[in-house]
Order: sequence, then structure tokens, then C-alpha cells
Amino acid sequence: MKLLKPLIEQRADPFIYRHTDGFYYFTGSVPAYDGIELRRAATIEGLAQAETVMVWKKPDEGPYSDLIWAPEIHFNQGAWYVYFAAAPSREIKYDLFQHRMYAISCQDANPLTGAWTFEGQVDSGIDAFCLDATTFTHNDVLYYVWAQKELDVPGNSNIMIAPMSNPTTLSGEPVRLSIPEFEWEKRGFLVNEGPAIVKHGGRIFISYSASATDENYCMGVLWADENSDLLSPESWTKALQPVFQTAAEEKVFGPGHNSFTKAEDGETDILVYHARNYTEIEGDPLWDPNRHTYVKTLRWDDEGMPVFGSPAYDETL
Repeated sequence: MKLLKPLIEQRADPFIYRHTDGFYYFTGSVPAYDGIELRRAATIEGLAQAETVMVWKKPDEGPYSDLIWAPEIHFNQGAWYVYFAAAPSREIKYDLFQHRMYAISCQDANPLTGAWTFEGQVDSGIDAFCLDATTFTHNDVLYYVWAQKELDVPGNSNIMIAPMSNPTTLSGEPVRLSIPEFEWEKRGFLVNEGPAIVKHGGRIFISYSASATDENYCMGVLWADENSDLLSPESWTKALQPVFQTAAEEKVFGPGHNSFTKAEDGETDILVYHARNYTEIEGDPLWDPNRHTYVKTLRWDDEGMPVFGSPAYDETL
């Protein structure tokens, strides 16, 4: 086993996308939470030293002028999109921040040098705290998956899914797939957030993160048959135990808010996630900048289920 070191320091909520042009594209939450930063490289390891470009900066005021969180870059229906969450201020209302979801788009081949257009809010249909949007296409349908506060459900956020009519518009009612219900999902806060999609062996998997963003942060997983109705909650099965959690002896704490990509061979699944290497955090963990980006190989067992292993090691190396 290989003991892992951070790939990129001080980048939380990491997202790596491998495009058909052969490049890997990286984005994540920057410590100042003030804009959207991209970088690209021909290899995953190359992202560590790649030039960074701030392609969009938050305005000084307005509904999306603070706390730019968890950007993800996708190539949907012929154009680049970055989905992200933003708030009008750092004020807490009803025990939550006031984030809503937004998108920017780029028509150019290279999103680091191209012009970006602010597309506005991606309306979830529920006027409440929401964030961590991701997208995936299956059977020619574009799906939107995100974390949503529901006013009639206790806790911070639940995992939702809806179809899209285009890359910035939902075409159906939000469907709840998971709520924080187990003890490991409710440490500090009742949280299901940061969904990510990976397909394998005739199934579609949604990983997600749970609990507070300190050492209690961990990951769970949902899965459905690829031929099932993905908009039916009954199609999805939820793991009863966390699949990825703190490795205290190796000082890797609070792993989560992951994404998935492919290795350079185009076949091997790679797990991308953030974690801290200490627990002595002063104040709210959200203001601590030292959530670092890690990558490791995602393994699969004989039943076709993902094996996440330890956040401190890549067990295949």
C-alpha cells in the first residue's frame, strides 16, 4: 500500500473531469470562497503544478456575492458548464447559510482561455438552502443531483435528483433519494451533501458526504440498477454503514466531498476527495483552509460494489 500525500493543498470540494481532448480539468472551493478557479493538465499528477486561472469572480453585492462553494466543471450538450453554490452574505438564517445554486457557461474549446457567461440561478423548485450540484447523462437523459434543505424535513440537507430540459433548467419535480437517518450521518449536523456519480457493472452509484465538516465528515453510497427508473426512490439502495471515514492513526481526518474520474488508461476509476491532517481547528471548520485534495484508486469487489478503502492509502500501489 502507498501512503498518500495531498495532490493539491488547500482545495476543498475537489472535482476532476477528464475530457475528450485528453486533458484533466480541476476545480474546487478556494480558501477565500470568492470565485471559480480552473486548471488543466495532461495527467492527474500534472494538475498539482498546473497554472490556475480564475475564470469568474463573485460580484461585490447581490444574491450570489459571497461564499462561492463547491464548483464542478462539466461538458454538457456541447458546452462547458460550471455549477456552484453562492450566498448573498455570510448571515445565518433559520440555522443555515442562504446558498442557492448557479451556473456559468463557456462555448470555447479551452475553458481556461474562453469567455464565460453567467447563466443565473439553477432553480431547484424549492426556495431554501441548496448546494453541491452535479450532473450526469444516462440513456440520453441529463440528470441533476444536489443537496437540498426541505422545509418539512429536519436537518441541513438531503440528496435530490431531477431531470433537466437543458443544462441549466430542471424539467421535473425534485425527488428525494436520501436523508440523514443513521448516527454516522448526524454527527454535529444532519447532513447529506456532495453527491458524485460513478457507473460500474450495470449499476449507477451516488456517493455522498455526511455529518459536520470536521473529523466526523464521512461518506455513504446509494446505488440503482442502470435499467431502473432513476427518478423513483424505490430504485435506490442505501448502504447502512459509512464507506469512507477518518483514518485517525494516519492523521487523515474528515474525508469527503468527493468526485470520480478515470485514470490515464481510460478504464480505472479514480476517487477524488478532500481531507485534513489535524483536528485542532479554531472556530468553525468552514473557515479553516486546510482541506486538501487527495486522489486514490477506487477498487471493486466480486459483487460489483465499490471498495473505497482508507483515505490514507492507495491499496492498489
